[in-house]
Amino acid sequence: MTGSSVSVMVPPGGAIGILGGGQLGRMTALAAARLGYRCVILTPEENSPASLVSDRTIVAAYDDPAALAELAAAVDVVTLEFENIPVSALRLLESQIPLRPGPRALEVGQDRVNEKTFFGDFAETAPWRPVRDLASLQDAIAAIGVPAILKTARLGYDGKGQVKITSAEQAAEAWATLRCPDTAADQPAPAILEGFVAFQREISVIVARREDGQTAVWPVAENVHSNHILDTTTVPAAIPAGVAAEAQRIAITAAERLGLIGLLAVEMFVADHHVIVNEMAPRPHNSGHWTMDAAVTDQFEQLVRAVCGLPLGSPDLRCPVVMKNLLGDDVAEWQALLQDPTAKLHLYGKAEAREGRKMGHVNYLKP
Repeated sequence: MTGSSVSVMVPPGGAIGILGGGQLGRMTALAAARLGYRCVILTPEENSPASLVSDRTIVAAYDDPAALAELAAAVDVVTLEFENIPVSALRLLESQIPLRPGPRALEVGQDRVNEKTFFGDFAETAPWRPVRDLASLQDAIAAIGVPAILKTARLGYDGKGQVKITSAEQAAEAWATLRCPDTAADQPAPAILEGFVAFQREISVIVARREDGQTAVWPVAENVHSNHILDTTTVPAAIPAGVAAEAQRIAITAAERLGLIGLLAVEMFVADHHVIVNEMAPRPHNSGHWTMDAAVTDQFEQLVRAVCGLPLGSPDLRCPVVMKNLLGDDVAEWQALLQDPTAKLHLYGKAEAREGRKMGHVNYLKP
């Protein structure tokens, strides 16, 4: 860990506002309760996973000024578990209450053009070009080559908002496919074209940072995706020490340059011992769920510590671990999962199991 000076503190007994009511908010609220904090959730969703374990829920749109004012009046500090929130709403909220992380991290993380430009100053990224229309897509294909991935600049996740292009002839079809369904035909989605990376491994690093600059970074996690959704995370990652150190350096540098207070997850590729940045998320991350049982301090408690100005806990690994996501009907196997004495089951309290929906996860500890 690094950093030493003192920041403003919200002591236990205070209240934390959380923008977003999903499972990340739920696990943050549970961690906050262990430290003596109350949580107030702002979400447009009725009966959200986070609301079931929180002191209070404000059900409203994220950009509702009255709801933001109500949240600010009820808490001492606000954080988030969902980053697709209008930056204008964050600026309004920031004028009323400490907001951690602030709008800067969201401005970078919400837009892939901003994100690639930001990381390009201190890390390697896949080759990319901004795409505004079919002509610029064709120019980008000529410059980058194929295969390549056409991605919406904003709002994509878990493989949504992406089209793989394997030949220049696919440009028109790919561009038409990517258009936002709720916009007019002459208003396509802003996008980027990203060169395909022939990687050996997918990894991620999560770093916590306080207002005073103190940081704590967890060991590198190795991730395997299925149908663009995270399937398993293994820690420690099977990569050379030098590669792991470079990945951690990138995450810490990003957090420092953003002036971030809270958590930052950075997803990367390892290709021929090079670390290539893919994307970031300024919040708790699915690939950090292993920390709940196999790290000295889990990511959710660390978020509470960071945003409240408490000393950061140790991110050290207690034992090797494999995290497995439970999607859709996987959750029906909960009884069988509990038969394994090394398995630590975490369910999110979602009423309906749908295909691809994250219903919970299980951490398999390897003493």
